[in-house]
Amino acid sequence: MHFVYVLRSDGIPPHWYIGSTRDLDARLVDHNTGGTAATRGRTWRIVYYEAYLTKGAALLRERRLKQDGRSRRLLMERIVSSLE
Repeated sequence: MHFVYVLRSDGIPPHWYIGSTRDLDARLVDHNTGGTAATRGRTWRIVYYEAYLTKGAALLRERRLKQDGRSRRLLMERIVSSLE
């Protein structure tokens, strides 16, 4: 199983990060311990994830969310409304 996930930092204002992985728990630890340069220096929590059977499908979805503003905006609106 492969996952596409969205992280949110606890800071004000919050920061967001979109990624993909095979192991959500290990990847979150990696983000929170400074193992990833893009997320270093913040505390993160997983606020959303999607599961895929193949790595290729997960990478395609991650790429679409990062490159297509409309797809990202729709997902972020859904996530933010669920956090309120």
